[in-house]
Amino acid sequence: MSSLEAKVVGPPALAPAGRVWSTTLDSPLGPVQIGACAAGLTRVHFGASAWNGASPEGDPSDAPPEVRALLDAAVHELGAYFEGRLRAFTVPLAAVGTEFQRAVWAELRKIPFGERRSYRDIAVALGRPTATRAVGAANGQNPLGILQPCHRVLGADGSLTGFAGGLAAKKWLLEHEHRHAPLTLA
Repeated sequence: MSSLEAKVVGPPALAPAGRVWSTTLDSPLGPVQIGACAAGLTRVHFGASAWNGASPEGDPSDAPPEVRALLDAAVHELGAYFEGRLRAFTVPLAAVGTEFQRAVWAELRKIPFGERRSYRDIAVALGRPTATRAVGAANGQNPLGILQPCHRVLGADGSLTGFAGGLAAKKWLLEHEHRHAPLTLA
């Protein structure tokens, strides 16, 4: 079973229909901005400049009930994740990207909680072992940090590499998951 049971909705490479509303969750890493449309979550980012030019159009109090429910569920699930009580997300996702990006993001969602992969591991899993740099680029465009766990992807030598939330946040997330990962006996 996948570590992240998030339902992905929407057409493969098209923008989600309609308006995007947002809310903010206070986390151990600072504010986490969450965006959603009627189809699902569109963005989960850290920090004040997290929208990267894609400004949300409204606050949750103006959102239709189904969008408010998505935002509430995301806040609840991310809060539980940060408390170490949740390892698998269920909130629907509506990430926008190319076919290749969406394939990479699907592989990210298969990385179990508390485990790590290299960019090459992802490329091999996609059947494109020479596409390591393209995987890195797609990883860097991931609009749904934590839910599509790009923080679990490391360099070939195990080093921490780029993360939109910063390397300190990536390190914190990896250590957090290590602390709360299920104990396995060899």
